[in-house]
Amino acid sequence: MTTISIPRSSRKKSGGLIKTISYILLGVFSITMITPFIWMIGASFKTPAEILSPAFFPQQIQWANYQEVISTSGMLSWYKNTVQVALLSTVSVAFFCSLTGYTLAKYKFPLKKFFFLLIISTMMIPTEMLIIPWYIMSVDYGWVNTIWGVAFPGVITASGVFLMQQFMGGVPDELLDSGRMDGLSEFGLYARIAMPLSMAAVGALCIFNFLGNWNAFLWPLIVTSDRAAMTLPVGMMFFANEQGFDWELTMTTACLSIFPLLFVAMFFQRYIIEGIQITGLKG
Repeated sequence: MTTISIPRSSRKKSGGLIKTISYILLGVFSITMITPFIWMIGASFKTPAEILSPAFFPQQIQWANYQEVISTSGMLSWYKNTVQVALLSTVSVAFFCSLTGYTLAKYKFPLKKFFFLLIISTMMIPTEMLIIPWYIMSVDYGWVNTIWGVAFPGVITASGVFLMQQFMGGVPDELLDSGRMDGLSEFGLYARIAMPLSMAAVGALCIFNFLGNWNAFLWPLIVTSDRAAMTLPVGMMFFANEQGFDWELTMTTACLSIFPLLFVAMFFQRYIIEGIQITGLKG
């Protein structure tokens, strides 16, 4: 049987060509994704007359847009509300999802699989179907126009429980048994052994949850009618009038609202990548 060998130089050339094509495609896709972002920044400095012009940057920078948004629109209160909702839900999800996932992964009790499937099955329910019971609950308990009213639907998520259950299953049982022999309580095993070993999954869960709550629109729109209780995505609607949107002010608000998201993406990108790997590889 004759074996055909490919010269090493040909393999190097082929690999270099593939890498070059990959970099070109990556550059094209990157430019495509960043173009709207650049336009948004430029539009925030434009006048109403030139807001719809195809030019990316204004002829003359209008700092008055930022002054108007900050001083007259309630931007600071929207910012505060959004930060509170995002942090409250993120901390809650980190604790409850990790604790539930740890319990489902490391303990045996009757109907465990049933409860796990019951939690996972809620992921198939569209959010729109839950809005009515959420709103009725908010009215009955006086949560309308409150931070808790906006945040409570996200205090624990089925996707977060699933992620943590999958990851907690990889925590060695031998370490937990050693902790029991050393006198740790069951909650101590979770807090001092399982959680430190699962920080990659917890970090990814927190980042995705923070981003999701920061950008949430539908539920905050329904549960808040007081302007002072609104979040950033909902507050942007106040830049609409009978003639249309004040696009320059809307773009200004959008630019101001993305700074925390850029911070999270820049400084916690390692956890974002690990989270994608975890959700894709854990089975």
